[in-house]
Amino acid sequence: MPLNKVSVSIVLKEKSSSVHCIAVDSTIDAAVAEMNLQRIGSVMVKDSERVVGIFTERDVLTRVVSDGRDPKTTPVREVMTEQFKFITRDTSVEDAMQMMTDKRVRHLPVMDGEKLLGLVSIGDVTRWLLKVNEMEAENLRRYVLDDYPG
Repeated sequence: MPLNKVSVSIVLKEKSSSVHCIAVDSTIDAAVAEMNLQRIGSVMVKDSERVVGIFTERDVLTRVVSDGRDPKTTPVREVMTEQFKFITRDTSVEDAMQMMTDKRVRHLPVMDGEKLLGLVSIGDVTRWLLKVNEMEAENLRRYVLDDYPG
């Protein structure tokens, strides 16, 4: 299956549609607690209903720990990534993977204008690719062993 012909919407369908968000005025401590509770590496940051940034594990390391900020008093708005990379539901899996590699990001929000549709991580893409490869390998085994239905 050519990855440049498959959109990330298929990856989104195979995972939970929920995207964990936190309010822009939440503390870093609250954001990290949510990330730990959910066992995720990022949360989207919202100001009311509008997405205004993403807060990731890398932000914790580069903008909190290394700067000596107090996570209990510092709001997420001061350390989040405001100019985040994102994709649309029509972005191909290949282009999403290329963007993750080139921009060195592990989480890509899927946006439709200002509406957040979902979040695709490198883990989501890897799981999907593994599933596709296993299906293709099984089809080849069936074909070689004359058990192929087609």
